[in-house]
Amino acid sequence: MVELTCTDFGGSGDLLIVGPSLGTSVEALWSACVSGLTKSFRVVGWDLPGHGRSAPATGFDLADLADSVRKVGAELTTGNARYAGVSVAGAVGFALAVDPGPFTAIATLAAAGKIGEPGPWYERADLVRTASTSALIAGSVERWFGPGFTDRDPRTAGRLLDSLTDADARSYAATCEALARFDVRDRLGAATVPVLVTAGRHDRVVPPELARESADRLPAATSYVFEGSAHLPPAEEPTAVASVLTEYFQRGGR
Repeated sequence: MVELTCTDFGGSGDLLIVGPSLGTSVEALWSACVSGLTKSFRVVGWDLPGHGRSAPATGFDLADLADSVRKVGAELTTGNARYAGVSVAGAVGFALAVDPGPFTAIATLAAAGKIGEPGPWYERADLVRTASTSALIAGSVERWFGPGFTDRDPRTAGRLLDSLTDADARSYAATCEALARFDVRDRLGAATVPVLVTAGRHDRVVPPELARESADRLPAATSYVFEGSAHLPPAEEPTAVASVLTEYFQRGGR
């Protein structure tokens, strides 16, 4: 289990825990979306090791992150809890679907039961250890944002990129290696809670067809595509994400 630091965004109602993409803090990624979620939920976000508010850590797997998120959820509520995660936190969502703990419904954004191939993840880990996360700025702009987003909202884009350069290099590298080892595709058929599987139309990391492959393996899944997003829908289309998540969770994942 990994010690995670959380941000309480406020709100009232059932608990909704949200998680970030690799290289982002949960505040930078979810802040624009939160005002639309706190009308219906108490929203709490967690940060990856060495990102945002969480302390650095190495030597963990995504299963360890899932254990930590279950622990946070159990500590914060004795009632219904929901979960929504982006990218690596969305991969954690797939792990939670098989062993949900307190969560009664889950949403994944820009994620799949396996993301990419191991080789490039290990290569990125080596690069970051050598040259720091700053070496990833140009590539992240291309991966993260859909057409025109950096011109349309330079403040949010800049805040997200700042969270990347602020991330602890060893923790970032450890997360890359955890993603290299991650593959729960063969376990998704054992999921016990409904899952909303979403993707950004312009996402090259997890294109809609890859997300749909994971959805098709789940016993109870709903798919949705955010037409204006690439890899970070809560920042790129905050109003649409808040609306889709609220409607889905209020239906009880149906």
